[in-house]
Amino acid sequence: MEPVEINAGTWYLRALRADDRIDDRPALADGGITDPDYVAHRSEQWADETHFSWAVCEPTTAELVAEIVVTPTADDTAELTGWARRGYESALETGTTAVRRFVEGGLGLSLR
Repeated sequence: MEPVEINAGTWYLRALRADDRIDDRPALADGGITDPDYVAHRSEQWADETHFSWAVCEPTTAELVAEIVVTPTADDTAELTGWARRGYESALETGTTAVRRFVEGGLGLSLR
């Protein structure tokens, strides 16, 4: 599956990126994620549908402030997890609500 972008009102949710236009790795490092292959790994997971992840971003700068991850299970359920950079807990909360709607309505999965 191709990554799905979500407009969550004040926040914009998109796939993680590390390219010549946007590099999420510094913000990920701020969240304790320092694996240089993390973004590529998350892209592979979208393709094989083992995990779906979103960078919760400030819409005018595209800066990552939180990450939300959905992990499907074998019984049509999924687990939703996430983390936020310090001071951006409300972005995580808003993003989680939007992702929850997408997972239940768009993917047909029940969240545990």
